[in-house]
Amino acid sequence: MSKSETAYVNRDARYDCFPISIWDDPADDDLNIRWAREVWDAVKPFSTGGVDANNLGEEGEDRVRSAYGENDPRLMELKKRYDPTNFFRLNQNVRPAPR
Repeated sequence: MSKSETAYVNRDARYDCFPISIWDDPADDDLNIRWAREVWDAVKPFSTGGVDANNLGEEGEDRVRSAYGENDPRLMELKKRYDPTNFFRLNQNVRPAPR
């Protein structure tokens, strides 16, 4: 399947690495931040540099657009056609292309 056949642009990724680091006690911040960064440092050389939009948190519109990469302009045009009022926006939102 080519990158342009679906929304997801990172078709060349062999794996989805999504380490989840969540804790409750602020006293554990240093320890947990350290191990999470160590995990990322270990896997980063194998990364495509891409991200799946489903793995994003509240990282902003630029990060969402980069997740869709070269497909973003096409998705914005589709959104303008099928959802011009941006009704379906409570996800990693693709805004409709400007009119």
